[in-house]
Amino acid sequence: MTDAIRGEARGSAPVPLSVLDLVTVGSGRTATQALATSVELSRLAERRGFHRHWVAEHHSMPGVASSSPAVILAHLAAHTRRIRLGSGGVMLPNHAPLVVAEQFGTLEALAPGRVDLGLGRAPGTDGATAAALRRSDTLDEGADDFPEQLAELTRFLDDDFPDGHPYARIHAVPGPVQGPKGRPPIWLLGSSGFSARLAGLLGLPFAFAHHFSARNTIPALDLYRDSFRPSEVLDAPYAMIGVSAFAAEEAAEAHRQVLAGALAMLRLRTGRPGLVPTPEEAEAYGFGPAEREFVDGWLANVVYGTPDEVRVGLDDLRKRTGADELMITANGHGGAERVRSYELIADAYGLPELSE
Repeated sequence: MTDAIRGEARGSAPVPLSVLDLVTVGSGRTATQALATSVELSRLAERRGFHRHWVAEHHSMPGVASSSPAVILAHLAAHTRRIRLGSGGVMLPNHAPLVVAEQFGTLEALAPGRVDLGLGRAPGTDGATAAALRRSDTLDEGADDFPEQLAELTRFLDDDFPDGHPYARIHAVPGPVQGPKGRPPIWLLGSSGFSARLAGLLGLPFAFAHHFSARNTIPALDLYRDSFRPSEVLDAPYAMIGVSAFAAEEAAEAHRQVLAGALAMLRLRTGRPGLVPTPEEAEAYGFGPAEREFVDGWLANVVYGTPDEVRVGLDDLRKRTGADELMITANGHGGAERVRSYELIADAYGLPELSE
């Protein structure tokens, strides 16, 4: 399974580059348009040699139309042929492990050898919405039970519950019960040390959310590498980081786009989630001192500017973290501008134009 995890850098990129897609819905736009942009982005990423296209799970956020990663991934699989597709991630405490195994077994059957299963232990939403998802008021229990849920999910994916186990006669279909097949590689996602250590102990690949937890990046990656034990999946650590990056022909335009994304994040963090505002709305917004401090701190961890400036910033981040792969998310208002950003980054790294 190592080959399914370790990508091959193309062009002059020092490590594989991938896409993290939030299926962003901008002000004045619809979820239908955002999903169409995701298809366009996936096809561009495949054509330009990006390694993966992952979709995140979020709930009750009007500006993020990725509440159902498995459904979106099935749609993307129908429009692509080569690129790896995956969840970045499925928030496991929100779901029964059997359901996740069935969904991703189905995806594996639809796109054999192209599916990744990235898992997180956070709810991906606020507490009330998480309770509605889980039909329980005890949210901490789901996070605390994450290792047990992960073990159960892995058993379902491999169809190998031991004799006498209550689930021994239950099969996740599609899955191994239908004949020899590989299963989607499991990744653990995190923004702190818990999943980093667990991924290391289990010998799994690890993806860290640098794009919203930058201060924890290096400590978490160090913990992952220090905890790592070789497994059937990996013989050495493999760490990917999610990074917010936006390129435009002019640096000023890149700043306008990321400022809109920063305002959307400010509203989310202050309990006012909505559609991603336009750059014009963001420029006209009257930021108070505390709001300006938040936005400036947020933008300090976004790599943006001209394509060459973005490349320099991404290369510096890779060197500082030792990441084996960079997964880029472009959080701006317009779908066309987001797709163009990835194309400009591909050009900056000399990624080849691959045939359809």
